[in-house]
Amino acid sequence: MSTQSIAQPLQGRVAVITGASSGIGEASAEKLAALGAHAVVLARRADRLTDLVARIKKNGGSATAITADVTDRAAIQAAADQVAAERGGADLLLNNAGVMLPAPIEELATDQWQRQIDLNITGLMNVIGAFVPQLVKAAGEGGGVADLINTSSIAARTSSRTSRSTPAPRRTSPISPATCAWNWARRTSASRPSSQASSVPSYRGTSPTRGRSTGWRAPRRPSSG
Repeated sequence: MSTQSIAQPLQGRVAVITGASSGIGEASAEKLAALGAHAVVLARRADRLTDLVARIKKNGGSATAITADVTDRAAIQAAADQVAAERGGADLLLNNAGVMLPAPIEELATDQWQRQIDLNITGLMNVIGAFVPQLVKAAGEGGGVADLINTSSIAARTSSRTSRSTPAPRRTSPISPATCAWNWARRTSASRPSSQASSVPSYRGTSPTRGRSTGWRAPRRPSSG
C-alpha cells in the first residue's frame, strides 16, 4: 500500500456536500478533499463556494462548486446530472443543508415553520432522490462502495423541560438509514447470485442518540472469483 493511499484513503471518490457554504458542510468539504475525494460543494451562496473551492485547490485538493437550492427539485436534479456528466457520478453524499429557526410557540412563526419543513425535510428528500441512483450504481459496480450521511441534531432526538414552552433549535431528518440500507442492499444485490449477495449492510457515523450524523454504507460487492 502506497504512502499516498494511506494519507488519502478517499482517493478516487466523488463526495457531494450540501450546505457547504459554511459550518459543518464547509469544514467537511475541506476534510473530505484533504482525504483525497473530489469534493462537489453545493449551496446557494456562490461567492462562498468560490472561496471554498479556491482554498481546497490551494491546499492540494480537488473540488467543484455547484450553486443550487436544495428546496428546488429541478435544480438539484440538474446538479446530479452535472456530477454524473463531469465526474461519472457520486459515491459519497453528505446531506447537510439545513436550518434552525427557534421561536416561542406562542409567536406562531408559521413562516419559519414552513422554511424549516421545506429545507430540513423536503430539501433532504430532494437530494436523496436525485443522488440515490448514482450511489446505487457505485455500490453495484465491482468492489464498489457508496456512503450516504444525513445530518440532523441531538436536539431533534431528545426533549428538555424548557422545550415545552420555548422550543430548542431542532434539525430533524426523517430518514432511517436502516430502511434505506435494506432497500438498497436488495437493489444492489438483485442482479447477482444469492450466494454472493450481501444481506447485512454496514453503518458509518456516530450513534443517532449521541451524535449529529447517521449514515449508511452500501455493502461491498463480493468478487466473482
